[in-house]
Amino acid sequence: MRGHNWINTLLPDELLIEIFRRLDSKSSRDACSLVCTRWLRLERLTRAAIRIGASGSPDLFIHLLAARFSNVTTVHIDERLSVSIPTHFQGRRRASENSAVKLHYVADKYGSSSDQSEFDSLCLSDSGLSALAEGFPKLEKLRLIWCSNVTSEGLSSLARKCTSLKSLDLQGCYVGDQGLAAIGQCCKQLEDLNLRFCEGLSDTGLVELALGVGNSLKSIGVAACAKITDISMEAVGLHCRSLETLSLDSEFIHNKGLLSVIRGCPHLKVLKLQCINLTDDALKVVGVSCLSLEMLALYSFQRFTDKGLCAIGEGCKKLKNLTLSDCYFLSDKGLEAIATGCKELTHLEVNGCHNIGTLGLESVGKSCQHLSELALLYCQRIGDAGLLQIGQGCKYLQALHLVDCSSIGDEAMCGIASGCKNLKKLHIRRCYEIGSKGIIAVGENCKLLTDLSIRFCDRVGDAALVAIAEGCSLHYLNVSGCHQIGDGGVVAIARGCPQLCYLDVSVLQNLGDMAMAEVGEHCPLLKEIVLSHCRQITDVGLAHLVKSCRMLESCHMVYCSGITSVGVATVVSSCPNIRKVLVEKWKVSQRTKRRAGSVISYVCVDL
Repeated sequence: MRGHNWINTLLPDELLIEIFRRLDSKSSRDACSLVCTRWLRLERLTRAAIRIGASGSPDLFIHLLAARFSNVTTVHIDERLSVSIPTHFQGRRRASENSAVKLHYVADKYGSSSDQSEFDSLCLSDSGLSALAEGFPKLEKLRLIWCSNVTSEGLSSLARKCTSLKSLDLQGCYVGDQGLAAIGQCCKQLEDLNLRFCEGLSDTGLVELALGVGNSLKSIGVAACAKITDISMEAVGLHCRSLETLSLDSEFIHNKGLLSVIRGCPHLKVLKLQCINLTDDALKVVGVSCLSLEMLALYSFQRFTDKGLCAIGEGCKKLKNLTLSDCYFLSDKGLEAIATGCKELTHLEVNGCHNIGTLGLESVGKSCQHLSELALLYCQRIGDAGLLQIGQGCKYLQALHLVDCSSIGDEAMCGIASGCKNLKKLHIRRCYEIGSKGIIAVGENCKLLTDLSIRFCDRVGDAALVAIAEGCSLHYLNVSGCHQIGDGGVVAIARGCPQLCYLDVSVLQNLGDMAMAEVGEHCPLLKEIVLSHCRQITDVGLAHLVKSCRMLESCHMVYCSGITSVGVATVVSSCPNIRKVLVEKWKVSQRTKRRAGSVISYVCVDL
């Protein structure tokens, strides 16, 4: 029978809901919701998470969402993002050109402007938070990022209604002790709490929370909270026996507070510390007490020495992830102790530790065979021999990051290429001794490489990209500032890497329209491209680029003297999925601005 609606006739609601839940992309689910009113109603029931901005009219927007999506368990609200009310909610009035829609535009639907006074705030307020609590009683995870108008009153209202809350992120919210205490009293299932930059909190609030949810709390992060001291940490250590993750960034916490947590929380697995008043004594106790520790990150410590790392190496045999950043008194001896003691290490980052050199890295290569990711940033004393040992001993390495390592050159890269054939990600920036020879070796040996970034490496030329194109199938490529790279290298990439999704060729003075034409012809999956400071690319090249790259979402083309308003209009009109175009303001015509003003961003408007 032609036109008979067999699906709606035969399939019950429960089965359709299960089908909608299995759809991977939001666009697919949105498309299904447009089929008919039944599918719209059922698809809304499958929505478990929403993410909105908190600038514009967030309070009203939450009311609208709560009336439509009753099963939401995860809400992410970020005041750094904007939100606009859909046009069909704005009555007879047209939407403002500004994305922050004024609320009196929806007066036809929600009554007079006086009735809406509680919604007049352009930022999320306690009223919006109360509406969120009323509309999403099943809420389990809430992130409020820099929602500065939210106070303890709103948080208390949320706590009373959303008693199933398990994760709460209050980064940048100026809430007080009363609100945090309410969370402790009502949300007995809370497991994850982030209090970064919550300047209104003091020990009183955190102590009350620890008393209330100590049995369930597994993760806590505190940063830039001047009124939270060792007293809070002592309460955490006394009541939060199940704590697994602790992140501290404070100049007001000392050994006493940290030791209370370490001794009271035997299941600690993740420890991130940026506290200038901690010393080796704290790390020694970590080595003795935290036998389950899997991740340790130490930032900007002037008082830690090799003694602390030796204690970690002796006791924390399960350590898998280690970050050492700006720890100036650590040396090869400390890293060697980690390598010989923590043989399960899989991730290592050394950033700005100027006394750690080649010998320390060699010990990692000899002892840590399971290493899968290595990041060396601003390590001037680490030379080729260190990476050669990594290549010989760490066969499972998948990601390598090198930034400003002036003593590492082609010999090291050849060693990595020949030994680490599982390499998938290689990021190099300002390593001036690395040239085409090393990158060619990577192309010839690392067939699994999909993510390559070589930024401001003056000795890398077209031959390197030709080898990469012949040996690898890249999805991500960044060659910004590699002045020897021109059309030849990018053309080879375009022809050899049809899966390319991201391309950054900014500051390449020898790159022209020929490369753009080849990218447009051979890379139909390209979503983001950065062309800024490429003076030889013109409107003609852009036209060829966008002819076949129909999936393009972002295009940066600042300071490209050959690109005019015609090229900008071509990008906007030819790419149906375009979301962001970064360009000088004077290159955008009035017609283009009317057509796609919301996707255009400007830089240096006065130039």
